[in-house]
Amino acid sequence: MKTFKLVSLKVVKEDGLMDVPLEDGIMISKEDEENSWLIESYIDKSFQRFFQEAYDQKKELLIQTIISKLDNDPVLFRVHTRSVISFEKHISILLQGTLKKMRSSYAENLLSSLISKGLSGENLLIEFKDKFYNRPKSNSKV
Repeated sequence: MKTFKLVSLKVVKEDGLMDVPLEDGIMISKEDEENSWLIESYIDKSFQRFFQEAYDQKKELLIQTIISKLDNDPVLFRVHTRSVISFEKHISILLQGTLKKMRSSYAENLLSSLISKGLSGENLLIEFKDKFYNRPKSNSKV
């Protein structure tokens, strides 16, 4: 198993990304046949209802994480909430899931779409980064 410091956690929702500010977090690659991961986060208690409902309903979540340093690329995971533990001002959530593999053509499709909209140069780069890093969709379509 390998462990990593979790520095960013976002939940992918239909209307965009929901930022989940971290007090602390860790990710563990179980390095098993299923390529499963454990993600433990210590977060503000205001997120308790969201994660408790996901736990109670056994709802699959799509999350975007960044490990070690904020300038690393974000990675998508399909996860289920395994526990929600309440403390005075915070909660600890344990998520378990697998790395979501994005189609390799996603970047090419996105770039092609933006070029067809007439974007170029610095505007193209800014829009590409915004769409690629901040708006991942579970079906990986542009």
